[in-house]
Amino acid sequence: MQYRTLGRTGVQVSTLALGAMNFGSIGRTTQDEATAIVDAALEAGINLIDTADMYGEGESEEMVGKAVAGRRDDIVLATKATMPMGDERNHRGASRRWLVTELDNSLRRLGVDHVDLYQIHRWDPTVSDEETLSALTDLQRAGKIRYFGSSTFPAYRLVQAQWAAREHHVGRYVTEQPSYSILQRGIESHVLPVTEEYGLGVLAWSPLASGWLSGAVREGRPVTTSRSKVLPERFDLTIPANRARLDAVEQLAVIADEAGLTMIQLALGFVTAHPAVTAAIIGPRTTEHLRTQLAAADTVLSADVLDAIDAVVAPGTDLAAHEKFDTPPALLDPALRRR
Repeated sequence: MQYRTLGRTGVQVSTLALGAMNFGSIGRTTQDEATAIVDAALEAGINLIDTADMYGEGESEEMVGKAVAGRRDDIVLATKATMPMGDERNHRGASRRWLVTELDNSLRRLGVDHVDLYQIHRWDPTVSDEETLSALTDLQRAGKIRYFGSSTFPAYRLVQAQWAAREHHVGRYVTEQPSYSILQRGIESHVLPVTEEYGLGVLAWSPLASGWLSGAVREGRPVTTSRSKVLPERFDLTIPANRARLDAVEQLAVIADEAGLTMIQLALGFVTAHPAVTAAIIGPRTTEHLRTQLAAADTVLSADVLDAIDAVVAPGTDLAAHEKFDTPPALLDPALRRR
């Protein structure tokens, strides 16, 4: 396992991080299975575990808490908030009122007195940066969080948040968690240059592109991945974007084979090769999934392999831009771009 410094925090984290989204009802993973995955991950050298309050409406946090009991100090523990937690209109978002309340809920579910990294799951356009950052700073000073970061923020919001922290003399985001894979490279043109400029640690989610890069999706084979059952439209080959992804996957499979790598090794090695990326978040549902992903822990892609990948999917290109979560609101709502 390789280790890198998380931004400018001085904290050393593994280049593969364990994502716990599949723990519980989402991935149909039991507590025993989740504990076995955590055990195997820690034994392999992974020391960063990432979850969120909304994964299974708190179920993932509870399962992570039970799995790490008794070895909390050996783990960099991260969670997230702001996504809806039920139907109550104020049980979501990035207001001080909700963040203070929901952090206590997360700590209770996790069975700990602090988390190492507390992340704003999505930018909340209804709340000022000052409101959110001041609340996070107070929680940090109270000892309930060590650091705080953002997740899936547009580049311009990352910049604005950094300036707001300076202007209002409050703490700043020290990490960003964006979606990044060979098939979704858009952040190379805007988000990653900003994270490098401000020294933010980057925890990349969906490095296997929802299973497209797992080796299970190939031409002529039925798609049977768990994600395809939940989001069938993302694998419908009558949709041009999905056809383009499959065409890219077939070319990438040749590159992987010629390099003596699995598709998973190629995909994870690509993400961790970028100098701005601290770690790739993997989200296994079983210990077998984890084993195949751990095989990429020491993968270092040669320049020739990286050049070959660039020839298939050009740098800065998203093959499914409509699936991105960092699109500025005005591009989604016509009312916001008309007088």
